[in-house]
Amino acid sequence: MTNAPEPNTRGPLFDPIFGGDNAADLSDHAWVAAMLEVEAALTCVAAKYGQVDPRHAEIVSAVAGDLAEPGAVDITALGAAAAAGGNPVIPLVTILRTAVARLGVPASAVHPGATSQDILDSALMLLTGRALVDVRASIGDAIDSSTRLARQHRGTLTAARTLGQQALPTTFGVVAAGWTEGLMRADDVLARAQSAVAVQFGGAAGTLAALHPHGLDIADALADELGLARQGIPWHTDRTRIAEIVGALGIAAGAIGKPALDITLLASTEVGEVGEDSPGGSSAMPHKRNPVAAITARAAVRRVPGLVATALASMEHEHQRAAGAWHAEWETLTEILRLVGGGTHRLAASLAGLQVQPEAMAHNLSITRGLLLAERVTSALSTHTDRAREIVTAACASGTALDSHPDVIRYLEPAAVRELLEPGRYLGHADDIVDRVLAAADTRPERH
Repeated sequence: MTNAPEPNTRGPLFDPIFGGDNAADLSDHAWVAAMLEVEAALTCVAAKYGQVDPRHAEIVSAVAGDLAEPGAVDITALGAAAAAGGNPVIPLVTILRTAVARLGVPASAVHPGATSQDILDSALMLLTGRALVDVRASIGDAIDSSTRLARQHRGTLTAARTLGQQALPTTFGVVAAGWTEGLMRADDVLARAQSAVAVQFGGAAGTLAALHPHGLDIADALADELGLARQGIPWHTDRTRIAEIVGALGIAAGAIGKPALDITLLASTEVGEVGEDSPGGSSAMPHKRNPVAAITARAAVRRVPGLVATALASMEHEHQRAAGAWHAEWETLTEILRLVGGGTHRLAASLAGLQVQPEAMAHNLSITRGLLLAERVTSALSTHTDRAREIVTAACASGTALDSHPDVIRYLEPAAVRELLEPGRYLGHADDIVDRVLAAADTRPERH
């Protein structure tokens, strides 16, 4: 029985909003196809070590390929059948064995020496490896855009904000450079996590007894066949690999959420310092120009930390096969990959078309009438009196401009105070910070 091909989505209503339709294929069909890919590769590798007839291996590989086509396996029926054994590998192997039996292939040629966890873990690693490539591609796009913004706005003055309040002058180049730095570090962590994407093959209890003395060689050959890292030893109940991967994805989620939040805040009506090139509207308010790409990037990655916690809490696998903790990983990691993939895509879209408004930044710098530079005035005043901070604090609270407040100009000439209040003269190492990030971005390996 066949059914209609399944779209690459967990929910066709909401996935496009959160970028999930642009993430790597992590659908139920992708899961089934990955499990069949592992089964086919295992049979072919086993044939090289004399465990399966090579002619039978060719048939198993061909039939597995046919079954991996969209609609070839009734996923609804497979899921229902999986409930009895607690995983979908058991009924899927039955489907594959039944199909090849019609062509004269014995059941022993399918799933040789394997256990269900070998197939599921290896399939999950196939999906994870492909998804990480997709995630890193989108992060790379976001890095390119934030680097461009840092370079273009190296000298664009804006207000730095701490605890929601204007603090000191900075440049938008520094802001964008901060985004770039965080995204680059997240990408580096993801790159290291890719080395944890390894095959799983240990047999019924992790000793590969059914394939001795070729078990370890078959495991390595299976990894090579699938394009996964070699396992070293089976990791059925050592979930540090999963932890490395979800930890890296959690870091990526935070790195995505930071610029997405900044963009959302900077695009508010009262601030108006940035905007997206294709802002969203409102069903009720025609004037709204919502930074939807940044908003939905935030929405996607906000769900990630809880899922990461679930995966980390499931690391304790008892003895040689976990009862429940292993099962909790499948959908958890799949959803993390989908959300981070979607979030990176939406952030990349936001940054690619971000419209920066230097005039609004300049206006916002002026609304405190110089109080933004109170720290600098205090420093200059402290060379004349020990009451410098007390005087400037009172002057700021009075609402009187610092260059005309009597307690200030008693020690400093008004013209000198006005010079101290120039935002562009108190930027510290802003240019150096931007240049360091640009240099680091320029030396990153080229993306292909």
